[in-house]
Amino acid sequence: MQDLGWSGILIGILKNFLPVWISLVVLFAVSIRYKRRLGLYGKLFDSPIAMIGFALVMFWVFTAIFADLIATHDPLSQISQMKNKLPGTVQPDGVNWYLLGGDHLGRDVFSRVVEGSRIVVQIAPLATLFAFMVGVSLGLPAGYYGGRLDTFLSFLANLILAFPVILLFYLLVTPEIVETGMPQYMALVLFLFPIAFLMVLVNSRYYVVPEFRTKVLLVIGVIGGYLYLSLVGEVGTKVAVLPNALDLIHVPGNILIVFVSVVFVNSPTVFRIIRGIVLDIKTRDYVSAAQTRGERPWYIMLWEILPNARGPLIVDFCLRIGYTTILLGTLGFFGLGLSPESPDWGSTINAGRKLITIAPHPAIVPALALMSLVLGLNLLADGLREESLRD
Repeated sequence: MQDLGWSGILIGILKNFLPVWISLVVLFAVSIRYKRRLGLYGKLFDSPIAMIGFALVMFWVFTAIFADLIATHDPLSQISQMKNKLPGTVQPDGVNWYLLGGDHLGRDVFSRVVEGSRIVVQIAPLATLFAFMVGVSLGLPAGYYGGRLDTFLSFLANLILAFPVILLFYLLVTPEIVETGMPQYMALVLFLFPIAFLMVLVNSRYYVVPEFRTKVLLVIGVIGGYLYLSLVGEVGTKVAVLPNALDLIHVPGNILIVFVSVVFVNSPTVFRIIRGIVLDIKTRDYVSAAQTRGERPWYIMLWEILPNARGPLIVDFCLRIGYTTILLGTLGFFGLGLSPESPDWGSTINAGRKLITIAPHPAIVPALALMSLVLGLNLLADGLREESLRD
């Protein structure tokens, strides 16, 4: 069997991505059919820029979902004869190909890029969401109450933002710091914010319905508490809370360190954004009307101010996922946190750059994947900004 030409490589890639193409067609067909009933999401399909961005983002989301079906090889398996081989090279067995060539260890570049999308899609949105939970939970009272609370929280945020990001990551992932358990202790604090946010949200909304409020708070406390303990604790670490039989969420230590670091770095920026929005919105007439009705402060913050800030926050959320994606790529490139054999795009680019003059494809392919995802997120944010300005 001969090596594939560029047409054969393209056909092979398109064929392997068949589950993604089908999912995209179904998603767009259903969304366009019912777009008038889908609120802001439906309005995206009136903007060509937003549609292109949404398509790029969902392409990688579906790639992460169907990675096991798309990947042609184990991303960690090595074939010595395939080291730095060009795209479309046939394997020694004469049956299969490396569609996008092999890297310096003889691993399939195509499969590593596909599997690497899982790491990005799993960490970037969740880390951004957690950062927003922390930033919103602190930014709302800082902007609403002002005074010493605002001064203190703003000082902490500026202190973190003034510290060089890469140096901060170097400190958090060094073995000496990891052995002290500091990332786990940081997770204990940061991961409490989503639970606290949901409980305050429910309590402020259903304060006048105590029976229903108590039941919902109990459910959030039990389920959220269990997920919290399972997420932050890991057998063999300094924060092993649950026994191994009950610990259903196993997060590798290096992934947890990266996740906590990203949340810690992004939270101050989100805090400053929401604080600035609250300082503006709290002077509006509908906020004064709510205060006149005797509404409680947290009700006003969460149900009067926050919904009216959703436009800028949604746009910033999309942009921040892109920033987080770049940040994850940067961490992987510098070998911070993630294991060296990880198929994440940053680590793959770093491994490929060493021989880029001889075999450029191991570095170029993941770089293009990273660029396309960030481009999609930026285009999606631009489309959301256009639609929010029309409202």
